[in-house]
Amino acid sequence: MEHYICTTCGVQYAAAEQAPDHCHICADDRQYVNWNGQSWTTLKKLQITHANQFKKAELGLYEIWTAPDFGIGQRALLLQTPEGNILWDCISLLDEATVEIVEKLGGIKAIAISHPHYYSSMVEWAQAFDAPVYIHEKDREWIMRPDEHIQFWSGSTLALLGGTRLIHVGGHFPGSFVLHWPKGANGRGALLTGDILNVEMNRSQLSFMYSYPNHFPLPEKAILYIKDAMEGLAFDRIYSAWNRKVAYENGRQIFDTSVERYLNIFRS
Repeated sequence: MEHYICTTCGVQYAAAEQAPDHCHICADDRQYVNWNGQSWTTLKKLQITHANQFKKAELGLYEIWTAPDFGIGQRALLLQTPEGNILWDCISLLDEATVEIVEKLGGIKAIAISHPHYYSSMVEWAQAFDAPVYIHEKDREWIMRPDEHIQFWSGSTLALLGGTRLIHVGGHFPGSFVLHWPKGANGRGALLTGDILNVEMNRSQLSFMYSYPNHFPLPEKAILYIKDAMEGLAFDRIYSAWNRKVAYENGRQIFDTSVERYLNIFRS
């Protein structure tokens, strides 16, 4: 029995004697099936061909990504708090070297994953560090490998460790959420967003999309929901899903102007 991993999205599936016929997540219209056809790998194979990289992003925050790129290519973020560390989003590769480095940085007390595209090998990480994985209940159907470590939360917000908070914003997926870190950016506040609020190449704009690879924007109602969910929140920095896709300053202003830019399209 193997826990097969889709090579396109990087999500790991429940143990099976043979690989599934298709990836449920990639078959959805937010994602896509590899042009060369559905293909699978395993964690053991990834451990041979790939390695994880670490970089300090700022005081109390580390980036973790896999090289060479695998799946969607997102990074995870390890957020250190006095009450324990949070792994934000996830990557498919976990190996002994990664576990050793993370343990030296304080381990993991909680895992929070913005949406299904980044579920990857979350159960492997949860089991290795005996940490709960927080998933919004509205995305329950996208769990491809059930496990007792997965904890579904509901509602608009959830307090986590060290004053951090999960904020449900919907949009990309019904259960999509971001993490607010008030002590980030030297106390000015930071958001960890995956690609739910995606920092664009100029770092001065955000995009809000139903599908990024297929270029489907969110409807007006979804943009307004995101706007209301973020009302009154203070933050100056925004970390999205990929290395260097960071709005280092003026994050609140960037969010507000980006929302208005989208809404103006509907008004025109």
